[in-house]
Amino acid sequence: MAAPFPWTDGLDQQLRDLAAAGRSVRDIATEIGTTKSTIDRRLRALGITLDRSSTEAATKANTLDAKARRAKLQLALLEDAERLRAQAWQPTIAFNFGGKDNTYNEHQLDQPTFADQLKIMQATGIAIDRALKLDLHDAGGSTAVIGLLQQTAAALGIHDETDTQP
Repeated sequence: MAAPFPWTDGLDQQLRDLAAAGRSVRDIATEIGTTKSTIDRRLRALGITLDRSSTEAATKANTLDAKARRAKLQLALLEDAERLRAQAWQPTIAFNFGGKDNTYNEHQLDQPTFADQLKIMQATGIAIDRALKLDLHDAGGSTAVIGLLQQTAAALGIHDETDTQP
C-alpha cells in the first residue's frame, strides 16, 4: 500500500483557492498531484462545497447535443432503409468472376435474385430497427420497450395476464 499523501496547511489554502476559482475536483486533483477521492475527502473535512452550476449547464448542453446527433442519425438510418428497400425492386446486374482464365460474366436482371432481395430486406430491417431504438432511447427507454413487448406478446396470443407494468 502506498504511503499517505502528505497533506499540509499550504495545500489546504491552495485547495480553498482552487475551489473558489470554480475548478472541478478533477482539475484540482491534477494540479495538486493527488487523487479525486483525496480531494473529495479534504473538501468535506474543510466544509467546502464546489459550485456545480457550470458542470450542470455543460452536462445539459452535452445531453442536448447528443440528442440532436441521435435525431440526425435516426433520419439518416431511415433514409438508408428507404434506399435499400428501393434496391430490392430495381434492375440489377448479376456477375461472376471465375474459371481458369479468371473471366468476367454479367447478366442484366429485372430485379435482384431472391437471395439478394432477402439480404437487402435484412439490411433494411436492421436500419429501421436501429432508428427505432434511437427513438425509444429518447422517448424514455425501458417503459416504452416494456409496453411494446407487451403489445407484441398480446398480438401473438402469449400475453400473461399476471404481467404487471413497471
